[in-house]
Amino acid sequence: MKSLISLLLIPSAFAQIPSVPCIAPPAPPAANAANPGQGRGPAANPAARPAPAPQSAADVAEIAKLMDLPAWGQNLAAGDYSHGPAYPTAPELAKRVGVPEGKVIEFVMNSSESKFYPGANGGFQRHVCVYVPASYVAGAEVPLIVSADAYGTRYNLPTILDNMIYDQRLPAVAAVMIDNGGNAGAERSVEYDTVSSKYVEFVEAEVLPRAEKEANVKFSKNPDARMTMGGSSGGAVALTMAWFRPDLYHRVLSYSGTFVNLRNGPEAPLGAYEYIEHLFPQSEKKPFRLWIQVSENDNGSKTPSEGRRNWVTANSRFAKVLKDKGYPYQFVYSKGAGHTQRKVIDNTLPQALEYVWLDYTPRR
Repeated sequence: MKSLISLLLIPSAFAQIPSVPCIAPPAPPAANAANPGQGRGPAANPAARPAPAPQSAADVAEIAKLMDLPAWGQNLAAGDYSHGPAYPTAPELAKRVGVPEGKVIEFVMNSSESKFYPGANGGFQRHVCVYVPASYVAGAEVPLIVSADAYGTRYNLPTILDNMIYDQRLPAVAAVMIDNGGNAGAERSVEYDTVSSKYVEFVEAEVLPRAEKEANVKFSKNPDARMTMGGSSGGAVALTMAWFRPDLYHRVLSYSGTFVNLRNGPEAPLGAYEYIEHLFPQSEKKPFRLWIQVSENDNGSKTPSEGRRNWVTANSRFAKVLKDKGYPYQFVYSKGAGHTQRKVIDNTLPQALEYVWLDYTPRR
């Protein structure tokens, strides 16, 4: 019965972000809300939903401690922090007079041409946006950010990069913002929640070569010069890309990461919760630098941790694993906020990027 209730209470991780990257996203789903229409949510009538199982006293105490974490801010060391509940938009998101602007190139990929994702429920188009910094010199290798759900264009990443590159707070980095296959039903979850090397191989074989051609740019192959980012299931795939290809990616940034038991299989019986329970604890330390975030009212925040579908305990426990293994990381707990809430991202993304790239040294 517990497993049935857990299944019925899957929140909005399967929500599909519209497959149009270069526009503002819709308002995020309410925290702990079910996502109808994906075949896994509860009935549309709220009264028909089973009441969630109560959290244990240990769960309540574990989550309560997060409210007392030290305040997050600039120039802080690795560790666990809290933030909010006020989230003013960071100044780096606004265009500034005199700051050179990089170029943004958009192209469309047809799933019918993909060897990796031809479409779980029929063909679809995938938009990709490429940001190239203003200072880029043709033929040179440039550091790279790869974002899921076209996150960068949704959250002013080109403007943030323009400002922070100009202020020498970031290297002159390019960004490839890849849309998901959300218009094809469960395609987004297939791509992002599957714990395997398939998505990163797709990016390397099909997306980046096309992006280099369309934008007339050359991406660095130095893993220390490469970062992945995303939110929710996009945060999970950002971690998955680095985990399976540490020879290509060392830096990870995640908002409300879906590090939970959502899409399991023989190689990952607990889905992305395997990172917490087995993969990171039982593996040699990898050369990663990570910034992860979760919100007080995130998905599953009121559900028992034993179901491994509580985003708050999953992310905070992941942070503990990172600490125990000696990883350079920051974990930020956002007070009074919900799942991948825009106000949190607009407030924290510049500083998060600065932390993730803090130790970067270009190869000579």
